[in-house]
Amino acid sequence: MTQPIRVTVWGEYRHELQEEHVAAIYPDGMHNTIADAIREHLGERAVVRTATLDEPEHGLTEEVLAQTDVLTWWGHMAHGEVSDEVVERVHRHVLSGMGLLVLHSGHWSKIFQKLMGTTCTLRWRGADDRELVWTVNPTHPIAQGVPHPIDIPAQEMYGEFFDIPTPDELVFVSSFSGGEVFRSGCTFRRGHGKIFFFSPGDQDYPVYHHPDVRRVLANGVEWARSDRPERALPTLLRYESGEFFKGVDYTQAAPEIAAANSGAEA
Repeated sequence: MTQPIRVTVWGEYRHELQEEHVAAIYPDGMHNTIADAIREHLGERAVVRTATLDEPEHGLTEEVLAQTDVLTWWGHMAHGEVSDEVVERVHRHVLSGMGLLVLHSGHWSKIFQKLMGTTCTLRWRGADDRELVWTVNPTHPIAQGVPHPIDIPAQEMYGEFFDIPTPDELVFVSSFSGGEVFRSGCTFRRGHGKIFFFSPGDQDYPVYHHPDVRRVLANGVEWARSDRPERALPTLLRYESGEFFKGVDYTQAAPEIAAANSGAEA
């Protein structure tokens, strides 16, 4: 594709404003650090903007999402404050072809739970631990240019069991000093949209300054971009017998089925 990838980096931007030690690590906010990582690696191949929780409509208006090829999502302390209306809007855009990167504790975000259909809960330990991120799919585009393993000296521990559907692709697994392992880099497809979950990135540690993590973020953005010519929900077509080319659009059960169901309920 010749056009730059239009990226929106979304973050809560709460820890950085409320906790001095987090502000010291990310003085411009994690969202800006993530945005800089994408710009650093993709250069002119990406146009990056940011949005945060406390902006009107969380910065994720219909216009913004329509102009976003890939959305990245970092949330932790305020999942419940995210508007259900905005979640529905993001969900529709993902199904229509917008890429989504869900980062670290975004596993408990409303949008990730809605897309996965599970609790997305996991084992965790908020300790200063060493994380080794092992590549299990070395030919995957997201794994290109990163070492095996990525060595993260200080990080929160995430471990199995991770209550998610079986990933379409498993790119990375992580190990920790307590013997725990975790599916730390997973891809999914929902509708026309591609989703990448990547777990390293707790606010208490400078993980998004790590050069190899920054490379993964940029790789994930490139992978998640759709190659479809336009954004649209998957189309349902009804065909008459023997007709293979001229289907009729529909968005719900056929009228006679809907009427029958309505009568049954009555």
